[in-house]
Amino acid sequence: MAAIDVHEVVGQILDVLREAFEGPKERWSYFTDNRSDAGLFGTLGKLAAADASRTRGKTSIAAHVHHVIYGLNASARWIEGDRTTHNWKESWTTGSVNDQEWARMLDKLKVSYQDTRRDIELYASSSKESMGGVIGALAHVAYHLGAIRQKVSFES
Repeated sequence: MAAIDVHEVVGQILDVLREAFEGPKERWSYFTDNRSDAGLFGTLGKLAAADASRTRGKTSIAAHVHHVIYGLNASARWIEGDRTTHNWKESWTTGSVNDQEWARMLDKLKVSYQDTRRDIELYASSSKESMGGVIGALAHVAYHLGAIRQKVSFES
């Protein structure tokens, strides 16, 4: 059996990451529902700030989104080669947001997603630690997508 080229592996990772954020590209999916709004952007775009701020369990959806942004930024730096440690408690400091803060948070999420995609394209194959960071970032986002969707469906 022939080995898969690392660029093909990176391409597949980017496809799965895209699905986590943008939803499935076709009528089939890697891991989400096959609806176009199954990704983070589709799920979060339907929510008002008040809904995102409502605490369900120990955290709000806004807290999860803030944590995902923090995690994406930390992962992007790791993938680039920066091994600075991070204070992950800071990533959970947001609980509730108003309409303007929610809009800014969603914009920051989009920017962090694009920055992470760029860093994956540029640096994923630069070291085993960078590739590990890529895989970890993907798993982290998928986990929080599921957690957020659970919180949304709880309200429905």
